[in-house]
Amino acid sequence: MASSSLAFPTLQPQFQSLKNKSTSKPSTRRLSFRTIRASVSEKPSVSAPGVTVPPPENTKLPIRKIPGDYGLPLVGPFKDRMDYFYNQGRENFFKSKVLKYGSTVFRANMGPGPFIAPNPQVVVLLDGKSFPVLFDVTKVEKKDLFTGTYMPSTELTGGYRILSYLDPSEPMHAKLKKFMFYLLKSRRDHVIPEFKASYTELFTSLEKDLALKGKANFVAANDQAAFNFLARAWFGTEPAQTSLGLDGPGLVSKWVLFNLGPVLSLGLPKYLEDLTIHSFRLPPALIKKNYQRLYDFFYASSSFLLDEAENLGISREEACHNLLFATCFNSFGGMKILFPNMMKWLGRAGAKLHAQLAEEIRSVVQSNGGNVTMRGMEQMPLMKSAVYEALRIEPPVPLQYGKAKRDLIIESHDAAFEVKEGELLFGFQPFATKDPKIFTRAEEFVADRFIGEGEELLKHVLWSNGPETEKPTLGNKQCAGKDFVVLVARLLVVEFFLRYDSFEIEVGKSSLGAAVTVTSLKRARS
Repeated sequence: MASSSLAFPTLQPQFQSLKNKSTSKPSTRRLSFRTIRASVSEKPSVSAPGVTVPPPENTKLPIRKIPGDYGLPLVGPFKDRMDYFYNQGRENFFKSKVLKYGSTVFRANMGPGPFIAPNPQVVVLLDGKSFPVLFDVTKVEKKDLFTGTYMPSTELTGGYRILSYLDPSEPMHAKLKKFMFYLLKSRRDHVIPEFKASYTELFTSLEKDLALKGKANFVAANDQAAFNFLARAWFGTEPAQTSLGLDGPGLVSKWVLFNLGPVLSLGLPKYLEDLTIHSFRLPPALIKKNYQRLYDFFYASSSFLLDEAENLGISREEACHNLLFATCFNSFGGMKILFPNMMKWLGRAGAKLHAQLAEEIRSVVQSNGGNVTMRGMEQMPLMKSAVYEALRIEPPVPLQYGKAKRDLIIESHDAAFEVKEGELLFGFQPFATKDPKIFTRAEEFVADRFIGEGEELLKHVLWSNGPETEKPTLGNKQCAGKDFVVLVARLLVVEFFLRYDSFEIEVGKSSLGAAVTVTSLKRARS
C-alpha cells in the first residue's frame, strides 16, 4: 500500500541472473553476491525532455524566517532523537516545538541521525496548508526518500532500488509503476471473492479463540489473512500449499524490521535500543535466507506477471523484487497497520455506529442480490465515510519527505517561509490531517464526516502520498494501489458487519499500528 515515506549502499548483492527462467525451479536459485555500479533503474534517460524551472512563488503572507536550529553537530541530532523516541514521544516532540516556536513550520533533526544518516536536518511541515508541497514533484524530488533521512541497504531488495525509492524523473519509475497498474488491473476480478474467503477464515479463527480463551488477538489473525488474501488475489497461489507454508507473515515482519528498524521504537530499554537499531544498521546478511524464501515464492507464483514485465522492458529479476516489495511492504504492511487501526476506531465508536453500519451495509447487499460489489459499496455513504475518517485520523504511513528542487516559498496558514534548493522537507502527516483550521472536532473520529457536503473535505485526506481526490499517475508519487487500499478497507467493514452486529475490543501499543484484542463478537441476528 501506501507508498509514501506504514512503507528501503556499498557492495550491493544482486540475485544471480537466472538461466532458462521458464523452466528453472525456485529451490535451485540462491543469492549470489557481485558488485554493481548501478541498477537498471539508475540508467540515465537518453531522450529526457528539458525541464523549465518556474520562478519563485509570490505570496501575500508575511515572509518569516524559519524558526528553530539543528544544534551542535552530533549533540543536536542525538538530543532530538532521544526526545522523539523516548523522552517526549513522537507527537509530543512535535507539539512541544510548535509551542516553542509559535509555528507549524520549523527546523529540527529527524532520526535516525548518527551514525546511520549523515544529515538529519529537515524543515518540518505540520499543517494542512504547507504539507501538500511534499506531493508536488515539480517542487520536490523524492529520490531515495521513502524512509526519510536514511535509505536501507539495497542488499535487502536484491541489489535494486525499488519503485518506492525512485523519483518520477528516473527512467524506470514509469515502467515499474505501469507494471504495478497492470498487476492491479489484471487481477481485479479476484479481489472481492478472495477477500471474502480469507477474512471468513479470520472471523472463524477469532470466534474459536473467543470461545476457548475469552479473547482473540486480531493482529496475528489479520497478518495471516492479509498475506493469504494477497497471494490468492494477485498471484492465484495458496501459500499453505507451497514450501512457504504459513511462514509468510513472520518472514515479512522480520524483513521489515531490517528496513525500518532505525525509525521504529520496539519498546526495549532506552539506551540499549538507541545504541543498537538507532545507531547502527542491522546486517542484511542476517535476513538473507528469509528474503530468499520470499523471493522464491513470488518468482514461482508470478510467471504471467514477469512475462508482462519483460514486455515493458523490465528484467524478470527486477520485476520480482518489486512485486515482493509491493506485496509485502506496501500492501501487506499497509493492511497490517490500517486494519487494526480501523478496528480500533470503529470499536471505540460504540454500538450505535455499529448498528447504523450494519443496517446500511445489509440493506444495500440485499438489494444487490445478496452480493458484495464495487457498485454496491458506492451506495453505502456511511461506510465509505467511516473508512475515509480512519485514513484521515490515523494515516497508515505518517512520515513524508521531499527535497526542494529549487528555492521555494512555502505557506502555512499564518506565514510564508523561504526554503533553499536542496533542503530536505519533512511532514508528519497526522498533524496535517488533523489540522483544526481545516477539520472541526479534528481529534475525534467522526464516522459521518465525509457525507454530503463533507465530501468537499476529501481533498484534505492525504494518506496516499497525495490528496484522496487525486489519482496515481506515471508522473506522480501517489500510491499505485491507492484505490486498492480503499477497496480492501471497505471490504473489511462490509464483511465484518454482514457477519456481526457489534463487537468490543481492548487496545494496546505496537511498533506498527495498534495492538487490538477482540473481547466480544455479537453475531448478526438471522
